[in-house]
Amino acid sequence: MKISIRRSRRAAVAVALGSVLALTATACGDDGSSTGDKGDDGSGTGKIVFWDNNGGVRTDIWKEVIADFEKANPKIDVEYVGIPSTDYQSKVDTAIQADSLPDVGGVGAAMLAGFSAQGALEPLDNRLAKSSLNGKLNEDMVESLTAAGGGDGRLYSIPTSANNGVLYYRTDLFKKAGLDEPATWDKFYEAADKLTDAGKNEFGYTIRGGAGSIAQALDAMYGQSGLTSFWNGDKTTVNDPKNVEALEKYAALFKKDTPAADLNNDFTKMVAQWDSGTIGMLNHNLGSYQDHVKALGVEKFRGIPQPTGADGKRVQVSNPVDGIGLFKSSKNKDAAWKFIEFALSHAENSKFNESAGQVPANNEAAQDAWISKAEPTKLAAAALTDGSTSIVQLPYYLPDWGTISKADNEPNFQKVLLGKMSAKDFLDTLADQLNEAQAEWKSQNG
Repeated sequence: MKISIRRSRRAAVAVALGSVLALTATACGDDGSSTGDKGDDGSGTGKIVFWDNNGGVRTDIWKEVIADFEKANPKIDVEYVGIPSTDYQSKVDTAIQADSLPDVGGVGAAMLAGFSAQGALEPLDNRLAKSSLNGKLNEDMVESLTAAGGGDGRLYSIPTSANNGVLYYRTDLFKKAGLDEPATWDKFYEAADKLTDAGKNEFGYTIRGGAGSIAQALDAMYGQSGLTSFWNGDKTTVNDPKNVEALEKYAALFKKDTPAADLNNDFTKMVAQWDSGTIGMLNHNLGSYQDHVKALGVEKFRGIPQPTGADGKRVQVSNPVDGIGLFKSSKNKDAAWKFIEFALSHAENSKFNESAGQVPANNEAAQDAWISKAEPTKLAAAALTDGSTSIVQLPYYLPDWGTISKADNEPNFQKVLLGKMSAKDFLDTLADQLNEAQAEWKSQNG
């Protein structure tokens, strides 16, 4: 099954690329009528369509940015389309094959390689070099998106923010139980156990067992094992014995120190459960900070960087970088680029990230006063720049990464939680798929 799923993904890409080539060959005068064509710069005015890759969660703030943009650019109208993050990749993949892409849309690191491999994205290096944004964006974020683009060294998405992983914990519950802050993995497990009283529906932790579970599991694994590289030569380290041991310990929390409902929880359900219940700890990212403030108030919780090992060192998987891409089929690229430039300006990028609670990509925005007031964002930014944290870079550049880390293995991780599959078998299966994908990628990219 795992092979057939991956092959079907590749087949879909091949069909899409084949359709693009066929349409390009038959297009009259190369008028940009298909996804594979170059589109057109357009007049720089008129209507553009923007797809938000986190619709619902970020709808309100994007509508504010759009309103500001339309006020500053009265000859451009932006149609907003909000798409839930769980549906976004499949929505774009379908639109690529149907030649129905928008002008501009959210394109984060995790999905970048898949879209660029299908020829759907416009390279943005030259536009950025001539832009007022040149030199004003966080270099690490730009490099992350460049590396995630598929190996050709081009930049296909302009970074908007870094959405760092955070360990949120209930300070009121910790104080009542006489527990120290869960700043180390030992203290994390101690708190998870001590705060659990299943009879009273009180649990120490909520684990992500549904959509998006693999990234959180990898974060816990590498954080405990202390391994700092995803690859050892051409082979992945995911099934290293230290990672196997770490996953066994982490998965053992399920139903012992976590609710049974966690098996199917995606981030929306997990966050809502934590905000409304009596659960001690939650791993998520900076994006849910404002939800916790609204639900609990700042006095009942803290958000700190991932726990450190006994040696005081912190290891975490890739710092997720989100961004905005320009789709190649757009007939109004100049207007779409104006929107990207505006959204990444100091004022707008600051406004967006203050609402989202994320680290801004615009360097001037990252110096604004609100950063110091939003403690999790301040701590996350410091952890990324003070030398205390090692980042394990996930292979976003692999076209198969999205499928491997979602459809192929999320059901298997649930089997691990239920005790129907060992952590070693799960990680060996994951490693086999990753090694195959890496070998294929290298053969195609020299």
